[in-house]
Amino acid sequence: MRPGVQDSPRGDLAITLSGGGARAAYQVGVLRGLARHLPRTRPVILTGESAGAINVVYLAAYPGALPEAIEDLASLWSQLTADQLFRVGPLSLACNVLRWGTRLISGGAAIAPKVRGLLDTAPLRALLERSLAPVNGEIVGITEKLERGLLKAIALTTINYSTGQTVTWVQGGQILDWERPLRRSVRARLTVDHVLASAALPFMFPAVRLGDDWYGDGGVRLHAPLSPAIHLGARRILAVSTRYQPTHEEADRPAVSGYPAPAQVAGILLDAIFLDLIDYDALVLERLNRLLGKLPRQEWGDLRPVDLLVLRPSQDLAKLAADCESRLPRGLRFLTRGLGTHETSRPALLSLLMFLPEYLQPLIRIGESDVEARLDEIAAFVTD
Repeated sequence: MRPGVQDSPRGDLAITLSGGGARAAYQVGVLRGLARHLPRTRPVILTGESAGAINVVYLAAYPGALPEAIEDLASLWSQLTADQLFRVGPLSLACNVLRWGTRLISGGAAIAPKVRGLLDTAPLRALLERSLAPVNGEIVGITEKLERGLLKAIALTTINYSTGQTVTWVQGGQILDWERPLRRSVRARLTVDHVLASAALPFMFPAVRLGDDWYGDGGVRLHAPLSPAIHLGARRILAVSTRYQPTHEEADRPAVSGYPAPAQVAGILLDAIFLDLIDYDALVLERLNRLLGKLPRQEWGDLRPVDLLVLRPSQDLAKLAADCESRLPRGLRFLTRGLGTHETSRPALLSLLMFLPEYLQPLIRIGESDVEARLDEIAAFVTD
């Protein structure tokens, strides 16, 4: 055991953060609620993908205590704007759209332009470099936390577009590697490029080169979003989803009238790809725990029960985005409206890109209030 590391009598606590673009501000609100009401919470394993990867890396790299890190992260998200993450000027967006259109009608001609993402994320790279203070690309704050025993492991998940494999990049000590045909771990000293790759929303953000291959958003094809934390030894997992769980009445209510706009179809697909699987994985884990509870301990083999608590929004975060669309930068608003985001009452696609204080700040407050509403349950779960 490294100096400073103390095993919890209830087992290591992990925090797992999923994707959701701008909706990840809700995760920050949940973390802020934890820090304010339960400041002694000590997660020693952090895992995330997509926007959740940005949040867990920020916590892991921050030099101060966890409550200070969370408060700083909340301050950053509260003032975040779209132009801090990607170029939103009409000319930049028009050039990217034109390149994509030319590519589609080129018939595969040699003169077809090279296309990457619809949005140029150079501002996001600059923001991460300012916030994470990397040295030669490496996020040295993570190494320092590991050496001080304040963290056992951190994992960021990506998808390798070259092979189709889900690759989880892991930094920490005493880690057992895992490998499946389509899912494996790789030990690495995490860099800004790893974070950018995990957050590279398909088609919207450009893929990132790591080594010889190109990588994108870790939420794609992540069939078991809880598995990285389990592989890293977690016995308790606090998972924060950005997916609202509707009532039966809400689920039956149509979000569009007539033929669905591209934005409606894309929003459903993105929710299915990035957010639905945590519910399935939670169900599998619950069944496995029940099964182990009925078996003698000597028959568990490599399996072990893992406690899980999933926190999710008490309000539909996608619906809230519709009220803020008019405040988006003109070029970005022109692009989203062209996809039909104004034709649906639940613009899930729009909510991914709604980086505006008018949208992000309410999400942070919702996260805090959701923690307060379940404080006794959460306290019993995270405290030793």
